Amino acid sequence: MTQRPARPGTARRWLFVLAGAVLALTAGIAAGEWWGWPFLAGPLQRGLSQALHRGVDLGSDQHPQVPTVQVRFFGGLRLQANRLVLAAPAWSTAPHMLLARDVSLTLRYTDLWRAWRGAPLRIQRLQASALDAELERLADGRASWQFGATPTPTPAAGSTGLPRFGHLQVAAGVLRYRDAPLNADLEARLSLANEHAADSVLTLAAGGRYRGLPLKVDLQASGGLPWAADDSASAAAVPVTLRATVGRASLRFDGRADDALHLHGLTGRFHLQGPSLAAVGDPLGVTLPTTAAFRIDGALAKQGDTWRVVVDDATVGASRLNGAFSYERGRAVPMLAGRLGGRTLMLKDLGPVVGTTPAGEAPAAAKASGQGKVLPDRPFDLNALRVMDANVLVDIDDVDLNTALLEPLRPLRGHLQLAGGVLTLTGLDARTAQGRLMGDLRLDGRAEQALWTTELRWSDVRLERWLHQARKGNAPPYVSGRVDGHASLKGQGRSTAQILASLQGQVRADLRDGAVSHLAIEAAGLDLAQSLGVLIKGDDALPVPCAVADLVASQGVLRPRVMVLDTRDSAIWVDGTLSLATEALDLRAVVVPKDFSLLTLRTPLHVGGSFAHPEVSLEKAPLGRKLAASILLGLVNPLAALIPLVDPGNVDAARRGAAGCASPPQRAAAPSKASTP
Repeated sequence: MTQRPARPGTARRWLFVLAGAVLALTAGIAAGEWWGWPFLAGPLQRGLSQALHRGVDLGSDQHPQVPTVQVRFFGGLRLQANRLVLAAPAWSTAPHMLLARDVSLTLRYTDLWRAWRGAPLRIQRLQASALDAELERLADGRASWQFGATPTPTPAAGSTGLPRFGHLQVAAGVLRYRDAPLNADLEARLSLANEHAADSVLTLAAGGRYRGLPLKVDLQASGGLPWAADDSASAAAVPVTLRATVGRASLRFDGRADDALHLHGLTGRFHLQGPSLAAVGDPLGVTLPTTAAFRIDGALAKQGDTWRVVVDDATVGASRLNGAFSYERGRAVPMLAGRLGGRTLMLKDLGPVVGTTPAGEAPAAAKASGQGKVLPDRPFDLNALRVMDANVLVDIDDVDLNTALLEPLRPLRGHLQLAGGVLTLTGLDARTAQGRLMGDLRLDGRAEQALWTTELRWSDVRLERWLHQARKGNAPPYVSGRVDGHASLKGQGRSTAQILASLQGQVRADLRDGAVSHLAIEAAGLDLAQSLGVLIKGDDALPVPCAVADLVASQGVLRPRVMVLDTRDSAIWVDGTLSLATEALDLRAVVVPKDFSLLTLRTPLHVGGSFAHPEVSLEKAPLGRKLAASILLGLVNPLAALIPLVDPGNVDAARRGAAGCASPPQRAAAPSKASTP
């Protein structure tokens, strides 16, 4: 039986039915979008609660259990509700995380997906007549603004992961923020109104404690506020003023921003002051040294995650510095780069950085903290070396070494780098006393104890200039000449004192074209007759053909392999130890004359005691033998008492003692106490 073909009219009817259904569906969807899908309010509330793993309440104030919301799905999830409440997480005691009234909320689906996966939530648009937020983060990194089944804890030292906004407009808002890793407990009141009006105003007033310090912030931006952060580059910049204090540090900023809410395109002038640079670095997450009180004026700009600062004038204690820096927060490890320069750097103003007494600390307090010791024992902040990288060129005109005995470094140049907790100063080039200091230093702070290594070389340093030797009249300096040398040292510890107490390596210095005070040589040898003669005719400079100091360091104890000073009059060599661990001195200096002397108490000198309280004494045995012999002979004849005090000189012994100058690596054998004259 042949099947009859479908009539053309039937196909047209099905086509009309399908088109009608599509039109009806389109009209229904359009009507739903127009009316806001009121019958989907309940399912939407349940769906959001399930997606965010957090209670969501879209009820009104009059009927909290009845959702009253308009929702639209085209172009993202858009909500309009009389009230929106996001519950706090189960571990929190806060009444809610967010409570907003007269809410208009836009969320992109991609942002919802990322939040469900545990990423920080980005809110495309939020408008509300009133907003009350309770944000908190625990010590283990869990935060109330994390959503999803297994949110990823935010690192204690990293980004907080707070929600981000593309548009935010709040007539009146209150934000309470508690953060255990940052030791913060803050409350802020903000107002962002009149979205499209030319008189739009953003005001923010915050107070509380941050990193354990009292904090106060007042921010105001006026003019047409460009709310769309993604399009802020095309928006007109608005005036921004900021006043903030953290502890005793204060900041004043006046400038403009393309986006006042996110500080995009921020530019302006700032004034910063406080008791220490570290007080500013801690709140910003930047590793800055502990210093004396400071004042800084300069210009600031921000683009994306990069901050740029030009420091026109920085006064740190008595130091005057300047520079230009950039700070990139968008990297896995933030990076500080730039140039540090200036007219004067006083080492005392950076005292705590190298472990010394801070500038301005009372001497009594310093003595009590150091218990009479000289070497700085303040602990290094090694954790600060691990939170940031740095790449800074240093070029300073004048570096004062915090002592009246040494000439400053003029200038000081170097390349400072910090990477992975390792701080290095390479290409060190400093000039002082017509000489030059070069080398590299390295402080490895990756372990519990820092490992310090240094390679230094110096040349043509004029001792008469480098060592301040004030003398009356036209008397020559106690010592003069050009010094060359090098140091190769390493140590470990948590302070300068601990590193020096473990020091290993060697130090060598050679004197060229040298001279030494004639009076000092005779006094060191207790040559009474010649000392008196020099005093009568006036002091002069004895040429020094050879002077060498070659020291070996082991476990913080320095021992001379060779320590010799040879003149035409006498030879002097030194033996013993100098402990950087206990700050104890135990050195013995022997002076052997090359010429005849009528009246001398020649005996070795002993330098003992500590760095803080050195004690110079004479070896009693040789001196006692001479005095006893002089007294006994004086009983026979008064003139005979001078015989033990006559010294004919000993050129051979002096030459043997000075042999270390000719062969520096070989330790010169000092005469035994029994053979000492």
